[in-house]
Amino acid sequence: MSGWPSVRLADCAEIVSGATPSTSESAYWDGEICWATPKDLSELEGAFISDTLRKITRRGLDSCAATVLPPGSVLFSSRAPIGHVAINTVPMATNQGFKSFVPLRERLEPQFLYHWLRKNRPYLESLGNGATFKEVSKAVVSRIEIPLPPLPEQRRIAEILDKADALRAKRRAALAQLHTLTQSIFLDMFGDPATNPKGWPIRLVAEYVREFQSGRSIEADADESAPARNRVLKISAVTSAVFMPSESKPVPDGYVPPQEHFVRAGDLLFSRANTTELVGAVAYVYDTPPNILLPDKLWRFVWRDREHVEPLFIWALFRTVAVRYEIGRRATGTSGSMKNISQEKLVGIRTIYPPIEVQRAFVQHFRKIGVLRVRHDSSITCGEDLFASLQHRAFRGDL
Repeated sequence: MSGWPSVRLADCAEIVSGATPSTSESAYWDGEICWATPKDLSELEGAFISDTLRKITRRGLDSCAATVLPPGSVLFSSRAPIGHVAINTVPMATNQGFKSFVPLRERLEPQFLYHWLRKNRPYLESLGNGATFKEVSKAVVSRIEIPLPPLPEQRRIAEILDKADALRAKRRAALAQLHTLTQSIFLDMFGDPATNPKGWPIRLVAEYVREFQSGRSIEADADESAPARNRVLKISAVTSAVFMPSESKPVPDGYVPPQEHFVRAGDLLFSRANTTELVGAVAYVYDTPPNILLPDKLWRFVWRDREHVEPLFIWALFRTVAVRYEIGRRATGTSGSMKNISQEKLVGIRTIYPPIEVQRAFVQHFRKIGVLRVRHDSSITCGEDLFASLQHRAFRGDL
């Protein structure tokens, strides 16, 4: 163990809540002050945020309890969802979904705190309370204790984790390019599903999907360092279109899951709940991951006739703009919150449905780039494992 002192966050950083000006007052909006929401953080590629989708005016800022955070603050989303983290590079306010930190620079390095919060997201999520959605209160956040090594050691740890994280990002970007190529092949073979220029048969999703199976909502074990055992997926396991079993959290030892809740090779997984842009994300499972469970917010496709459907074709079809738009249109939820689509609405979507031999021809083209995909998948998995190991060792003082 490190021997470093444990310090409450309230003793090494100022904790700042956010707020939202009245949306009915136009004079409060479209100003010069950056104003972050959890959505802004969900779309980040790295640690830093320098712009926001919406901005407020000085009048808007003065009208509510929002505060402008100085550059180098650590933004932490405390609800819907809990656990998005970023460091602002410009002065920035936030909405009420944040408990942000202004580190006391003589005690706490922002990037050290950033990495600690990311590593401990399951624990932080477990602190949330609320009936409609979970939220971590300012009082709870204030009492959270973190290990606090000397500043030079904090900077060394942050630099190592920064470099490892950047390598992960490069590997994901390379894989994303391969998926872009896959979509190009799809459009070349089938045309835009929205206009169906090649005249393919149109089918309801219900005509080729019998049902969508889900798991259960399972309270995660906050101890990420516990011995390997069953884990339940997070929604983020599918949002990149690449199945990421590392995006999971341990479940208590006493929980005995039904066998049908385990994820297995050949599954096509679907996110029934997420933000507006990410609801309906799909990912294909190539290899059976050990002891990984479905949560209630991820569904498995169950086919009516497996001999007449290619899951990889459906994966590509559900990633097209046309189908994603239709899913988003049918999903329900208030603006800025989680969206959710029901099975009834999902199976009512109409899509192109080429004959099975054409679907198979697409999959054959897809598999021509499969060697590269497998190589990148393996590289990403190794990178995720390495990063998780570095995180674990870093905050134990073993790095």
